[in-house]
Amino acid sequence: MSSTFDQHIEPEVHKHIMAELASIEHSHDVRILFAVESGSRAWGFPSPDSDYDVRFVYARPVDWYLTIEPGRDVIELPIEGDMDINGWDVKKALGLLIKPNPVLLEWLSSPVRYLWNSDDCELLKSFSEKVTHGPACLNHYLSLGSRQWNVYVEGKAQVNLKKYFYIVRPAMAIRWLRMNPDQIPPMNFSSLKEGINLNADLTAMLDRMLEQKSRSKELGEAPRIDLVDQFIEQEFQWAKESVKTIKTDKPDLKLEADKLFRRIVQYD
Repeated sequence: MSSTFDQHIEPEVHKHIMAELASIEHSHDVRILFAVESGSRAWGFPSPDSDYDVRFVYARPVDWYLTIEPGRDVIELPIEGDMDINGWDVKKALGLLIKPNPVLLEWLSSPVRYLWNSDDCELLKSFSEKVTHGPACLNHYLSLGSRQWNVYVEGKAQVNLKKYFYIVRPAMAIRWLRMNPDQIPPMNFSSLKEGINLNADLTAMLDRMLEQKSRSKELGEAPRIDLVDQFIEQEFQWAKESVKTIKTDKPDLKLEADKLFRRIVQYD
């Protein structure tokens, strides 16, 4: 089991999160396979007051699964201050992964890891690469971005610049899928940006916005940015048309998922 330190996580905060994870393992009798950041700190554009969105996947002792009545398959700590910590049982996680679930794909690719059981996680990552992710990811990012657009941008002359990032990132992920259909979009904003061939003007604009966001708790409202709007609308329009026609073979991974589940909980 290993953890990595990241510049966006203060040492005292990191220590607190690690203590919370250790407490979860003890009090719930679980083994955490991995714990990562899933929010703006993992995306690479946190504000000074950004929350800590800690997500984890865990396994229970074998006997817990051998029962007629299934138990609760999530662990959720009450949100306290800027701490949001919750996780999924590995059985639930694998069931969602074969659908697939783009959120879980992001967790597995998070650059900010608190706990990472290399043996189990390499098995999970290897399995995730066999999942047909394209249609599910396209629908996920289109739905996510469109909801944010409709609430924070559509019909408004002034917008909160902070909200642009929550719309630009899905648009960038859609562009990634358009250019790299066989590769899962990276979670980190900079890695995502580098892989989608944005023009120099848009890149410079996003870099300025990113720098401003990193220094300020509240960016406030400002006039909409035509360059950013055009990029978002272009990618969303492409996605809306593509989801109607995209066809891919979806392999049946249930048996392999069952085998992986048994291996992780040491049932085999």
